[in-house]
Parts: sequence; C-alpha cells; structure tokens
Amino acid sequence: MAKRGLYIGAGVGLASFALLGLLTGSFIGGVIGLNIAGLVFGAPLGSSLMPRLIVGASMILGICVTGIAFVAGGSILGWLAGDVIRAIAYGKTEAEDLAKQSK
Repeated sequence: MAKRGLYIGAGVGLASFALLGLLTGSFIGGVIGLNIAGLVFGAPLGSSLMPRLIVGASMILGICVTGIAFVAGGSILGWLAGDVIRAIAYGKTEAEDLAKQSK
C-alpha cells in the first residue's frame, strides 16, 4: 500500500508542478538571474549574450528545483499516506510486529 501511495503522490506532485510550479519556478529563477547578472555586469543590463545566458540558466535551474521539490514532496506525502492507511487497515504497527517476532 505504501508503494501505491508513493506512485499516486508522485503523480499528484507532477500534476501540481505542471499547474502551479512551472511558471512560479521560472519567475523566481529569472529574478535571481537578473540579480546575479546585475551584480556581475552592472545595474542597467545591456542586450549582450552573457547576461541573457545567466538569466536563462537560472530560469532553467529554478524550474528544475521547483519540479524536484513538488515531485519529491508529493511522493513523500503519498508514501506516508499509504503507510498510514496500511497501518489503519491492518490494525497493527511495526513495533507490535517486532515485539511478537522477538518473543
């Protein structure tokens, strides 16, 4: 049951990333890239190649970090929910199982 919850949580995390996190990660990464490029090349950025590359790379990095956070968070929550459902359905905990095995 925990494995099924993990897969469902990963799917929900991926869907929520597509709906909520893609644009947000791009915006946050772009702002960070603009700040970095502004510090390196001066405040009024020109239209040269290097500031554009810095902003583009930071946007892609922001999207990747946001995607990892959404999918990993959804997977962890799904796994925990599946484990709780399994524990409730069987009425046991692993501590009780270990106590019975040790006797």
